[in-house]
Amino acid sequence: MAETFKSINADLGTSADTVIYTCPSSTTAIVILCQVANIDGSNSADLMMDYYDSSATSAKALAHTVAVPGDTAINPIGGKLVLEAADELRAWASAASDLEIVVSVLEIT
Repeated sequence: MAETFKSINADLGTSADTVIYTCPSSTTAIVILCQVANIDGSNSADLMMDYYDSSATSAKALAHTVAVPGDTAINPIGGKLVLEAADELRAWASAASDLEIVVSVLEIT
C-alpha cells in the first residue's frame, strides 16, 4: 500500500456544495487537518461544510452556519475523517473572499 500526503487550499465562495476535495478511485483518504481562516479584518463570515458519501449518495453537515470572526481560524473537523473513493468534502461561505480553507489528507492506495 502506497501512502501519499496531499494539501489542498482554496478561497471559499458563496456557491453551495462547492467540492474542495474528492477522494480518488481505488483510494482511501484520511483528513488529518482542516482549517478555515477568516482573512477579513473586521467582518464575521459563516462557514458551511458537508461530507458527501458517494456510496450512500447523501451529504451530511460537518459545519452549518458556523460563524468565523474576522482575523480568526477554526478547525471544523474535530478529529480525523476517513473518506472512501469518490467521497467529497464540500464547503462554502456566507461572504465571498472572506474565508480560506486548508485541508491535509493522507491518501492510501
